[in-house]
Amino acid sequence: MDRQRAELRGPEGAVIRIRLRSLELLKVFATNPGRVLSKQELMEAVWPDIHVGENSLFQSIRELRTALGDEQRQVIKLMSGRGYLFAAAVSGGAEMDAPGPAHTAIGTETENEPAPGRRDSGMPRRAALVAMAGLGVTALVAAMWRPRLFTGSPVTVSVMLMAAATDDPLAARMAADVTRDLTDGLAKIETIRVMLPSGVAQSADYVLSSELEKTETTWNLRARMTEPATSAVMWTTSLSIDRTGADAQLQQTRLTAGMGHPLALRINALLKAGEHAAEGSPTGTAKVAIEQATASINHTTLERFRAALAILEKALADDPDNVDLQVALAAFQLRGVQMAWFPAAERETVENSVGAIMARALRARPDYIPVLETQCRFLSATNQFVESLVACGKALAHDPWDGIALYLVGLSQVFLGRFDDALASFKQADGFDTPRVARWTWALGVGWTYLLMGRAEEALPWLQRSIAITPGTGRTHMALAAAYQQLGRADDARATMVAAMELWPGSTARNAPPPTKNCSAIYLKAYERVLRLMVAAGLPE
Repeated sequence: MDRQRAELRGPEGAVIRIRLRSLELLKVFATNPGRVLSKQELMEAVWPDIHVGENSLFQSIRELRTALGDEQRQVIKLMSGRGYLFAAAVSGGAEMDAPGPAHTAIGTETENEPAPGRRDSGMPRRAALVAMAGLGVTALVAAMWRPRLFTGSPVTVSVMLMAAATDDPLAARMAADVTRDLTDGLAKIETIRVMLPSGVAQSADYVLSSELEKTETTWNLRARMTEPATSAVMWTTSLSIDRTGADAQLQQTRLTAGMGHPLALRINALLKAGEHAAEGSPTGTAKVAIEQATASINHTTLERFRAALAILEKALADDPDNVDLQVALAAFQLRGVQMAWFPAAERETVENSVGAIMARALRARPDYIPVLETQCRFLSATNQFVESLVACGKALAHDPWDGIALYLVGLSQVFLGRFDDALASFKQADGFDTPRVARWTWALGVGWTYLLMGRAEEALPWLQRSIAITPGTGRTHMALAAAYQQLGRADDARATMVAAMELWPGSTARNAPPPTKNCSAIYLKAYERVLRLMVAAGLPE
């Protein structure tokens, strides 16, 4: 392993391609041979300051085992209930004995990082962002947002141990694991200070309590957050997770995210100018308008899109200073841009309008998750991919379970040619499944990325699942047609392309592609190959 070049090489000197985070994990193992490392230790070393699910760790371990030829799992050993042990002889220079911080050594051209508080004037900001884009959002957030994101006082939340509704040991273990994961995630949000239940709940701003019920087919979770000073209920949620369609780890991840995502949104909304305020989330007419618009566009069609826009435009005309309505309208307009539902002549006008809305919203609520998420979407839709990664990182720093932000991270990584990183981002969003209304998007993201990588067989089930959730998307049908074409299923490819043309009439090979500005040459080459498959399936030249 060559740390300076950030490369892993085989016995003959050939470079073995693995993701940077997997290489970073190998560095941690290699500097601790023969010692059992807990999952928590490994995750904190490789993904510092950012909460990720254990799925990310498992993916990197699988990749390392493949790279090392460790099919029998004798090099990276699972020590049941304790963690992992690296059982290989390690030799090397002094640099292996004293690794630097996990988020600084890999993926940059230099090992010399400026001291805290000192700016390196020799590297322009955009060049620095480009250098970090390859790291993925986790390392990028750690590197870019180490300074405080929030200048007010954090809220204190006492997280009570989740109660199991029955005496079932499996339910008790799941409740404890979800409580632990939720606590870890909340603790990494800078605006929140987590207090463990130790008789100090009355000194906390909020107390979080929850209960988990196990049935034959589902986990049913109920939670509430109260304000001890007033006994007021500030937030409640309930959710059900299927126990039959996913493994236990994915069930745990979805329970944690299903609770953590709306909780992070609610706490974020309660914070205003460093004070705890009961305002900040959409209420009254604005809330109704946003919910109606979201329901209208749930099954994406052009007609539903227009209806959603009309609802939001009317509501904003009645309440022009409402930030929630501003970002909701901006987000829907950007969706129209990305789905090519605005005529080409209108696109620039729409983008300028959204830019003005976002500038205004950022001035009013710079730390508000819906604003940060929509800014992330705006930068992605306007092909400012590196800047979008930074904006998405800010949103994830306030809500580590934000599936929309993760999806947008994946999109930027796709256009930057970082396909492996994009797959990890889309699959993490799929694991969280929050918000569930957007689940078709990360299924499409995974399928599309596999297609760009030439792996049509793996793309197929993801694209089919995306269409099953939201059947009215012409772009997904085109991708599915390309997958069928690559697999030699010409009849299926042509039938699917006919359906795509019905949903997206007037499409051709000339007007179907997204803009190419700021896209990686790797992406452009992959897209050209997929476009040829679409043409072979019946997309007009």
